[in-house]
Amino acid sequence: MGIRKVVLAYSGGLDTSVAIRWLKDRYGCEVVAFCADLGQDEDMREVKKRALSAGASKAYLVDLKDEFVREYVFPMLRANAVYEGGYLMGTSIARPLIAKKQIEIARREGADAVAHGATGKGNDQVRFEITYYAFMPDIKVIAPWREWEFDSRQSLIEYARRHKIPVTVTRRRPYSIDKNLFHTSYEGGILEDPWTEPPEDMFSMTVSPERAPSRPVYLEIGFKDGDPVAVNGRRLSPVNLLKRLNAEGGRHGIGRLDIVENRFVGMKSRGVYETPGGTILHIAHRAIESITLDREVMHLRDSIIPKYSELIYYGYWFSPEREAIQRFIDETQRGVTGTVRLKLYKGNCIVVGRRSPVSLYRPGLATFEAGEAYNQKDAEGFIRLNALRLRLKRTR
Repeated sequence: MGIRKVVLAYSGGLDTSVAIRWLKDRYGCEVVAFCADLGQDEDMREVKKRALSAGASKAYLVDLKDEFVREYVFPMLRANAVYEGGYLMGTSIARPLIAKKQIEIARREGADAVAHGATGKGNDQVRFEITYYAFMPDIKVIAPWREWEFDSRQSLIEYARRHKIPVTVTRRRPYSIDKNLFHTSYEGGILEDPWTEPPEDMFSMTVSPERAPSRPVYLEIGFKDGDPVAVNGRRLSPVNLLKRLNAEGGRHGIGRLDIVENRFVGMKSRGVYETPGGTILHIAHRAIESITLDREVMHLRDSIIPKYSELIYYGYWFSPEREAIQRFIDETQRGVTGTVRLKLYKGNCIVVGRRSPVSLYRPGLATFEAGEAYNQKDAEGFIRLNALRLRLKRTR
């Protein structure tokens, strides 16, 4: 039995615009486009129209911004997740949500298959497809990049022009862009040379540190049980809070990253990222934890951050192991409550204050002056006991 209907994850970009026409020609099937609004700062109604003009029989436009920030970004930030020391995974965390909603639409439409525009060399193909199979084990998956005759983005551009398919990628900007409310990523094209500095006019969320204001700005981020809830004393919804911090961080050049990372499929890849609000929240969350989280709980949690981050990067958001780790992390976040004061200045986000109604920090204990409830003589026995195994080793 052939494929009658495909639901395509449609971004409005080059790959998925070409994919609509290609799927129809290759399989003789109906193509339903699914446009996920994750705050990518586009006119999503125009994206929907673009899908229809490219040949889709129907186009769904679903606003996922609140769910994205509340149920995906914030849990990841509670874990201080970071891949290979720098990447805050703005693309990685978006794919499971898109794929989950795509399967919901496939069920509603009675589709035979789902499709995506990820390349056969990247991580996104894995993230999409693992999620598809997690929710619909027998679904047929079509990955055009692994099947079609095109071997480069330039050949796709030429195909789009021949068939009058509206696209946004041009020879002048020959790199791939992925954007959502959490970040913007750039890869491919001129960025494939890791020695080449990214052009300044490429960036869309942040100004360069050189062009940032010459005076710093101070922000206070309020947290409740590990989640940010307020900026400068004003409570905000997750979406509006992230928007506010994106604006402040972007104005001061916060959150740029240029990294060569290890893809899940085995190769190294150069990516350039802008994550202004996410960078501020990552730094602020670490700061509030420093005065509210027990030492051993913190160290145990920190030991699993690399594994947790790897699971997100590889596409295993809906795996039982990620969900189990998340339950542990969320338990550690009870009581991670208080306020962090930050100074933003020319690309730097500096912690300058933290306070909490449930702080474990006791000035009377930490002071170098005469303190309370601590007898310095007790340290002698503590040290001798901890040194015992080393002393025994030397006396053999």
